[in-house]
Amino acid sequence: MMMKKKKKEKALENSQHKKAKKNLNIYAKYSAIAFQMFAIILIGVFGGWKLDEFFNFQFPIFTLILTILSVILSIYYAIKDFL
Repeated sequence: MMMKKKKKEKALENSQHKKAKKNLNIYAKYSAIAFQMFAIILIGVFGGWKLDEFFNFQFPIFTLILTILSVILSIYYAIKDFL
């Protein structure tokens, strides 16, 4: 009787451990997607800012264009990673 109880407890612990590990993997996946999106947008904004600075434009056209493109690109990569 005691052996069955210990086996059940061990099986329960294993299933809880697997569930916790799965949750951690999901958290890591979505955190990585968020950091990837942030990095893509940051590179786009910084690149546009530097191009505007280099060409000495009064209106920040490169910053605007590259920011929009980087947001679209980051959403594309997030959806691609999600699916």
